[in-house]
Amino acid sequence: METIELREEYIKLGQALKAAGMVSSGVEAKVVIQDGLVKVNGVIEYQRGKKLYNGAIIEFDGQSVKIVG
Repeated sequence: METIELREEYIKLGQALKAAGMVSSGVEAKVVIQDGLVKVNGVIEYQRGKKLYNGAIIEFDGQSVKIVG
């Protein structure tokens, strides 16, 4: 499982998807989130601005990324 290191207290979901290389742009992040294709901690998430803290796990397109910090 890949990880993303937090630089601040949290990272927003759209930013995390881009940082992990799961999407190529903010627009793509917005679309896949709105389409219900992204899970956070096992639950489908529809908010691009969802704040993710240490320990959160993102799942998209068969990949998983853990937020650490």
